[in-house]
Amino acid sequence: MYGTVLRGLLHPLLLLLILERPGHGYDLIERLACLGVEGVEPGHVYKVLRNLERQRLLVSVWVTSGFGPPRRRYELTAEGLAELKASMARLGQLNDTLDRCLTRWANMPSAPAEHPLNGRTARRSWAGA
Repeated sequence: MYGTVLRGLLHPLLLLLILERPGHGYDLIERLACLGVEGVEPGHVYKVLRNLERQRLLVSVWVTSGFGPPRRRYELTAEGLAELKASMARLGQLNDTLDRCLTRWANMPSAPAEHPLNGRTARRSWAGA
């Protein structure tokens, strides 16, 4: 599940990395790993990058080097910066919610009791705790 959640955050994570330093796909994949987002399929990253470019949040330019084939280097646009700012505000709100949730969990006197309900295991509700 953790990977799925992080995969849903690729848009703002890639925009942030590109704001820090424009880069090509494999460079961005390596930098994602440094953020703790490992094992992302390169094809998925490139699909997200193309989608961001279609939305005009990124532009790409072909860069040649003394070795290897030319590579697309992705750069942030003004629209991309605006979207990144909005995404960071939303992530800040999510962070606050997660902090409250984790604080409540850490303050539980003991692990929630489990009991069978309709043939499944359900956890006691802590609403209002």
